Amino acid sequence: MWLDILEGLALPFIGTAAGSACVFFMKKDLSRPVQRALTGFASGVMVAASVWSLLIPAMEEASSMGKLAFIPAVAGFWLGILFLLALDRAIPHLHMYAERAEGPRSKAKKTTMMVLAVTLHNIPEGMAVGVVYAGLRSGSAEITAGGALALALGIAIQNFPEGAIISMPLHAEGRSKPKAFLDGVLSGAVEPVAAAITVLFSGLIVPAMPYLLSFAAGAMMYVVVEELIPEMSSGEHSNIGVVMFALGFTLMMALDVALG
Repeated sequence: MWLDILEGLALPFIGTAAGSACVFFMKKDLSRPVQRALTGFASGVMVAASVWSLLIPAMEEASSMGKLAFIPAVAGFWLGILFLLALDRAIPHLHMYAERAEGPRSKAKKTTMMVLAVTLHNIPEGMAVGVVYAGLRSGSAEITAGGALALALGIAIQNFPEGAIISMPLHAEGRSKPKAFLDGVLSGAVEPVAAAITVLFSGLIVPAMPYLLSFAAGAMMYVVVEELIPEMSSGEHSNIGVVMFALGFTLMMALDVALG
């Protein structure tokens, strides 16, 4: 059991590190269409994971409430949205293509605030993996080893392009390749930490499992709508982001159904 949990917690981080390593092998910065495509793909994976791996299991966990089984999912979803909104306001960060930083005023470098932006949206991904594996460890009937692995694998797949999207623009901004790689890796380090803390407190988490599953879903959806979709759609019109969104969505959906 613990080996499966450690593997699941490590997978998303490995995906980010592998993507960040692209800075050593690719000579040029990612083109705008490629960045849109990768961002769209990541959005699709996160939306599908929110629905199939988090919200549906949350409602199944609360099935004893009958027709009111949606209440924990709705409440948890809104708590996740509000939590990310609070972090968004409290942490200075700079989204890609944005001219002005968000959050409180800071004298931090542009590259630092770009890393903080990615780190901010990696927090709910780590929480999502941690909540699912906490449910698996507790023996929750609604969470299987295959379903937990599907979520971890799906997030790892979408973290690969995210790692490249952060390390390569940082190098293009003047950061050395090793430092750009390290920044990309560090941006993903929050995921296994958040996940591990969640698993360690699984005994306390089990009674609130429906709320926590939907909380992670709400936090992930906030990131998609507030950050990823605007980045995917910015600049000259292109449909590549939408096509890749659909690819990411269907891939994550297929993984969850096939492995779950």
